[in-house]
Amino acid sequence: MLVLSRKKNESIVINNDITIVVVEIRGDKVRLGIEAPKEVPVHRREVYDAIKRNEQGDSESAANSADATGQG
Repeated sequence: MLVLSRKKNESIVINNDITIVVVEIRGDKVRLGIEAPKEVPVHRREVYDAIKRNEQGDSESAANSADATGQG
């Protein structure tokens, strides 16, 4: 893991097309602005984890349905 120190209004660039800017620092909270191409999904970690759980559940349901119908 790369660890960087940034101050308000400073940024980092990832892969030439994703920019992360420190927008505000208030107490123990940091607000970040993220500029990325529309095709790059950007989620908070808890949202990303929920999406992955749903996708995994959907694929398991599809596999179970195929087994029940004799397909797959």
